[in-house]
Amino acid sequence: MRRSTWRKHHKWFGLIFTFFMLMFCISGIVLNHREAVSDVDVSRKWLPSSYRFDRWNNGLLRGSLRYAHADSILLYGSNGIWMTDSVMNTVLDFNDGLPSGTDRRNIRAVVQTADKTLFAVSPFALYRRDGKKWEEICLPDRKEERLSDLTLAGDTLVVTGRSYLYISTFPHHDFRKVEIKAPAGYDGKVSLFRTVWLLHSGELFGTFGKLLMDGVAIVIIILCISGVLYWLLPGVIRRLREKGRNVSACTSLLKESLNWHDTMGRYTFLLLMWVAFTGWCLRPPVLIALVYGKVPPVPGSMLDEDNAWNDRLRMTRYDRECGDWLLSTSEGFYSLSSLDAVPVKEEKTPPVSVMGLNVWQKDGEERWLAGSFSGMFVWDRTDGKVLDFFSGDEVHEVSGPPFGKRAVSGCISGIKSVPFIVEYEKGTDSVSMPEEFSVLPMSLWNLALEIHTGRIYTLLGKGTLVYIFFAGLAAMWCIYTGFVIRKKKNFVRKE
Repeated sequence: MRRSTWRKHHKWFGLIFTFFMLMFCISGIVLNHREAVSDVDVSRKWLPSSYRFDRWNNGLLRGSLRYAHADSILLYGSNGIWMTDSVMNTVLDFNDGLPSGTDRRNIRAVVQTADKTLFAVSPFALYRRDGKKWEEICLPDRKEERLSDLTLAGDTLVVTGRSYLYISTFPHHDFRKVEIKAPAGYDGKVSLFRTVWLLHSGELFGTFGKLLMDGVAIVIIILCISGVLYWLLPGVIRRLREKGRNVSACTSLLKESLNWHDTMGRYTFLLLMWVAFTGWCLRPPVLIALVYGKVPPVPGSMLDEDNAWNDRLRMTRYDRECGDWLLSTSEGFYSLSSLDAVPVKEEKTPPVSVMGLNVWQKDGEERWLAGSFSGMFVWDRTDGKVLDFFSGDEVHEVSGPPFGKRAVSGCISGIKSVPFIVEYEKGTDSVSMPEEFSVLPMSLWNLALEIHTGRIYTLLGKGTLVYIFFAGLAAMWCIYTGFVIRKKKNFVRKE
């Protein structure tokens, strides 16, 4: 192509996608610093209507627990814990003592011990309630590990982190950190998808890597602003000249904008392409090719760990019928005779979305109910059968799609003989939701995630699924055409 054609491509791809690139950069910086913004919330009344809670959807209701101390029922989910009566007519706030930020009130599980003490877990902390408010419990040598689950088996309380278990026995004042042993055949390889994810955010190399990616985001913001100025200012200068006004300030700004745009784009070209490419890989359809790939860990990175379960644990359960422990992990289901034993891979298991389980509990017949965004399944370990909860049909696939026909986000049990299933989009009609809950706040971090993935652009409908694919291609083309223009410019100068 001629240089003028390259310039047109660079100009119009850049102008059209400037807003979206700015949103990528700002949201990306927020996503890289979750702890720092965990107390900042945004009201849902300012967001598209699909983000408002309706019938407990969008993860608002994850599970329930019969609270024996007050003969009530506790409901919990993404915005905290509530107490309701046995017929669920009233819903009262039960969050006293929990942090104010919605992100820190994202409750993953609640259990009650024999002495009626309550424990609850969020990704950030474990909480205990034996009086009128919740109090945070420190776990040994936890560092910055995210927590994902909590379960009680007899007098043993097990907190599941993403990499380790934290175990306590009655009266549950002290916890010990447990590293699960490597399974047979463990080769040390890690998820290709996880590797690309951490490369995109920079987290693969810790704080330095995240700050480097923040710097790249700032560079892109400067490129966007300087590019728009370079497009707008010639027209402004022309109109000012026609009116006989001084244009020296605008002319100087035009030259500076071009200089910044040219210099920063030239010296960060490879980093810009790297960020655009890795981000492009993290959403369908490219994501599908990465999810099940395995690669050796990058030496010296956060994935280069001796712990075989680094960032792979999701849930833990004790199976009374079989007398063993079960682990739900990013690698599938494993069973252990004890938590100090070597895990054994379970072969015939229910499909689970790559985003992990949301429901894992026994039904009235002592079969496991396993619910995720792939659907809800009944798992009978005694006969090795897995049934679709809704249709009753036997299923054979081991892995599930990211989103099935009925994406399950929660389950309410202990009220009637049949559990109430909560779907992510449709919610449930089994429990009436207070009207004021529809605009409960969303954490700034989650809003940034919705923006970064493109789901916030609800006008695109199903197109949001491939938004990143096309936006990523457009970004890479815009960056590349800018590089070509610069290269051709240098070639002409040498001639």
